[in-house]
Amino acid sequence: MVRIATYASHSALQILKGAKDEGFETVAFGKSRVKLLYTKYFPVADYFLEDTYPENDLLRLDAVVIPTGSFVAHLGVELVEKMKVPYFGNKKVLRWESDRNLERKWLEKAKLRLPRVYDDPDDIDGPVIVKPHGAKGGRGYFLAKNPEDFWEKAGRFLGIKDKEDLKNVQIQEYVIGIPVYPHYFYSRIKGELELMSIDRRYESNVDAIGRIPAREQLDLDIDITYTVIGNIPIVLRESLLIDVLEAGERTVKAAEELMGGLWGPFCLEGVFTPEMEFVVFEISARIVAGTNPFIHGSPYTWLKYNEPMSTGRRIAREIKMAIENDELEKVVT
Repeated sequence: MVRIATYASHSALQILKGAKDEGFETVAFGKSRVKLLYTKYFPVADYFLEDTYPENDLLRLDAVVIPTGSFVAHLGVELVEKMKVPYFGNKKVLRWESDRNLERKWLEKAKLRLPRVYDDPDDIDGPVIVKPHGAKGGRGYFLAKNPEDFWEKAGRFLGIKDKEDLKNVQIQEYVIGIPVYPHYFYSRIKGELELMSIDRRYESNVDAIGRIPAREQLDLDIDITYTVIGNIPIVLRESLLIDVLEAGERTVKAAEELMGGLWGPFCLEGVFTPEMEFVVFEISARIVAGTNPFIHGSPYTWLKYNEPMSTGRRIAREIKMAIENDELEKVVT
């Protein structure tokens, strides 16, 4: 009997609830401190394994692991690539997602509108946002307005002292617009792209600064940070939906050519400018925490399904269809 398993963090509640709705037994694994969250307060886990990655127990339980940002961040790409437990999705995508240079190559191939990237901090001639490689929930991001500002903050926030240390960060043009994070699901069984939901992030302390009058902001001399605290649902202007869907289709097509495919959930993270142009600054090639407000579904899933359909449940349904069609090997690696 196949069971659905995931690391006890990030979007595990949604994943496990969706799996149970589709008739699967469920497994959570992680720190013992959070066990009651998944077994008592929200009883979505039939099994809880107190370990970061209990491979032998997961193999014994015939589990399929659903990756999340927390799982990849805690284990690291190298360990995830070597894991023996079946993994929902294409592991080859991890390298392209975690390295911002490869990620840009992917998004350029998809012909998405991207912000300018500065290879040399001394060329900065306008506002930029500096991002370390990998999924860190916005931690370590900072804004800079010129080369002097960059070097001062890079040393203070990231310990960067010279250009030799720049290989682990990307310096992006800061594009003014409304942050928008569309959540997609590509079905390898059906060969279809679905728009599941859309959110924006609630970030500390950048979203808190707006509650402080401008004069006091200047007096306080606050350094802006972008650590994600939560997520806010968005219903996008309907005329913009085709732009979002076409961007998703091109991303899937480019992935097929570059690394053998992208299937399951993913998110294009970007902004809509005042000219209503969708500018994409990165991709999360897995379920994102922004899907968590939609455990009972979103306006977009209700347009397609006549039942509650979260991204977590859609993952479980894909695995269920694969098992019924004797095609599980098509969706796990």
